[in-house]
Amino acid sequence: MRNMGFRKRRGDTPNIQFKESMNSLPEIPLNSSLDLNIDILKSAYKDCADVVFRNFSISSEINAVLLYIDGLSNTEEIDQHVLMPLIQLKNPIEGPIFERVKKEISVSDIQEFSTIPDIFKQISIGNPIILIERQTKGISVGLPKWEKRSIKEPDAETVIRGPREGFVETLRVNTSLLRRKIRHPLLKMKQISIGGYTETQVIVAYIEGLSQNSLVDEVTHRLKRIKMDGILESGYIEEMIQDSPLSPFPQLLNTERPDVAAACLLEGRVVILIDGTPFSLIAPCTFTSLLQAPEDYYNPFYISTLIRWLRYIFFFIGLLAPSAYVAILTFHQEMLPTSLLLTIAQSREQIPFPALVEAFMMEVTFEALREAGVRLPKQVGAAVSIVGALVIGQAATAAGLVSSPMVMVVAITGIASFLVPRYAAGITIRLLRFPIMILSGMLGLLGVMLGITTIVAHLCTLKSFGVPYLNTAVGLKLRNIKDVLVRAPWWAMDTRPELFSEDTRNPRREAENQMPSPEKGDGGS
Repeated sequence: MRNMGFRKRRGDTPNIQFKESMNSLPEIPLNSSLDLNIDILKSAYKDCADVVFRNFSISSEINAVLLYIDGLSNTEEIDQHVLMPLIQLKNPIEGPIFERVKKEISVSDIQEFSTIPDIFKQISIGNPIILIERQTKGISVGLPKWEKRSIKEPDAETVIRGPREGFVETLRVNTSLLRRKIRHPLLKMKQISIGGYTETQVIVAYIEGLSQNSLVDEVTHRLKRIKMDGILESGYIEEMIQDSPLSPFPQLLNTERPDVAAACLLEGRVVILIDGTPFSLIAPCTFTSLLQAPEDYYNPFYISTLIRWLRYIFFFIGLLAPSAYVAILTFHQEMLPTSLLLTIAQSREQIPFPALVEAFMMEVTFEALREAGVRLPKQVGAAVSIVGALVIGQAATAAGLVSSPMVMVVAITGIASFLVPRYAAGITIRLLRFPIMILSGMLGLLGVMLGITTIVAHLCTLKSFGVPYLNTAVGLKLRNIKDVLVRAPWWAMDTRPELFSEDTRNPRREAENQMPSPEKGDGGS
């Protein structure tokens, strides 16, 4: 880190050093000399063309300066509600000048401060600063304004049924979206600043009485423990606060959708909002939550249950299909019907590679095509992925490099990975597919079982903020499994998941006997 020294006349100005954040700066008080304060600030903001110093006089007799960053503050409101009333003040000021100035400014958010680091913090968030001659305090005026993206449907989480609004990069817009969903004053939002240079604002949102106090304290503690230069995206924080950093499984959920974040808050979880990114983090995370989609709770329960079963089936297909195919062709041909085995043998007659090499080559090619489609512009990305897969698959089959059944297995595997609603979980499947494939090529189905056993053993030891990752394996209580393999109707899910809110004052989320029943009318016309 570089040192920033500010010279004071007569050599008695203290040196200010940027260490890890502006919070670490010494609490240097403002001087009663306005010129000295201006010199210190101009030295700090040397070569900063966007920092504006506006000198003016109050009542034609008291010198003052207005300091703000162009592009972060609302200049029109500054001219109308700050500069104009103070410059046009003609009557001599009687009494405390500080109180008179605050009365003349027609802005609701006005704060006082008395140190140099407070100035840095205020103007960095867009609040202009007023310093007055012979005053050891300054005034911060809440007039921030910067360009922000409008609220629209999130691109990463397609909405089939539900609200078509997503988080944006502005923190206060995101908090307001949550407040619109949950209007109770028990929705709490703790603010933390992280990053020595970025000073990124982070919000820890939770509902008091639903979230465990120990969970909120642990999340807050892990966030405050982060000491780094800057936070530019939620992925920085996710890596720094997860329990097992070497595990391929995501230990926090991420979402762009306010309705998903609100639903998790009502379960007793904690939501982390980060300024500068539309992705929020949700803790704790469990394995079953990776396979749950928001639309599961907006459609009828029997439809959601059937779709969830399909999702679980294709989850295992996406993980194990290539490995099972390689193991059966290499070691266990007797498991296939004779007619199918002859068909596969005929298609592989001219193939020069063993099944493992063939599968590995096709899987790597498919992953490269998928990644290329993501990186290309949207107008051509999808077309390149589809055409590339068709052309390469057909060409590889015609050239005798791969067999037709292998192309079909890889295609089904790719489709299966798209059924996982969480992108991070889909990447995990794609990653684990390769080591299991190698084990199957070496040991057959024994290798497949060895890979599955290793994954399950790892999941049994994995925790997310103290909550077991495989929460359904703990106790198998009906309260916790109503939303796992099936999605029970809303009138049956009357209590919150115990693992998220076991010490709360309000374990129920609806009144008893909510099951709808036909009204017995009197047979009137």
